[in-house]
Amino acid sequence: MFIADSYANRIGRGGHRAVDRLQEFAARHRYVLRGDIRQHFPSIDHAVLLEGLRRLIPEPDIMALVETIVAGGKDVLAYEYTMQYFPGDDLFAACRPRGLPIGNLTSQFWSNCHLHPFDLFVKRELGCRAYLRYVDDFALFGDSKATLWRWKTAVQERLAVLRLTLHETEAQVTPVSAGIPWLGFVVHPDHRLVKARKVRHATRRLGERYELYRARKLSFAEFDASVQGWINHVRYANTWGLRRHMLRPLVLKPGDCR
Repeated sequence: MFIADSYANRIGRGGHRAVDRLQEFAARHRYVLRGDIRQHFPSIDHAVLLEGLRRLIPEPDIMALVETIVAGGKDVLAYEYTMQYFPGDDLFAACRPRGLPIGNLTSQFWSNCHLHPFDLFVKRELGCRAYLRYVDDFALFGDSKATLWRWKTAVQERLAVLRLTLHETEAQVTPVSAGIPWLGFVVHPDHRLVKARKVRHATRRLGERYELYRARKLSFAEFDASVQGWINHVRYANTWGLRRHMLRPLVLKPGDCR
């Protein structure tokens, strides 16, 4: 039932596929409205989520199991949630059960179900043909700044129906030529870069793993897995020079690989 451009937790629609699709849209449009949902998993309202799931799951026994699992996530991320009040709320709104454990596969799938009506709203009611979402990150493309700013207001109002809010400061209309931060990359219409913060983190992490390996506290296979994992991720961007620069200090001597 999901739209084609709903990514994450779907076979064949992982993060790198979402980056490819974002770049396709960037190459065809002048502006982008990129947004993400504030405190997404901690703020998912149980009553709203279950109401939507009941429309999809007709079997009462399965629905009872779903309700039990959802209830187990109550307040599990309460320390990460900042109370938000919506129109019509009273003080008791603070007591509404909310939150899903981030690591649960059920949480990730139900997140897609929860935001599916929002996807349909953007595609059908706003008429945005160039739209995609990866969990709580989404992007709308167009050739009119004014239209995208109007869509931002409409998006905020529609998310409020789900008792969700936008990160205000990050939801801005910008030219695609300026680069779009997306899933650890900065995506331009004709090339991609790795975010500087990600590069700093990877440099520190690989350096630490290298020192453990040289001290014989880490096997070559474990160290190599870290390096190959990083290479496999950044190869989806224009990173030949970056890879050469970062890997040059990691010198292996004869016999190291035994």
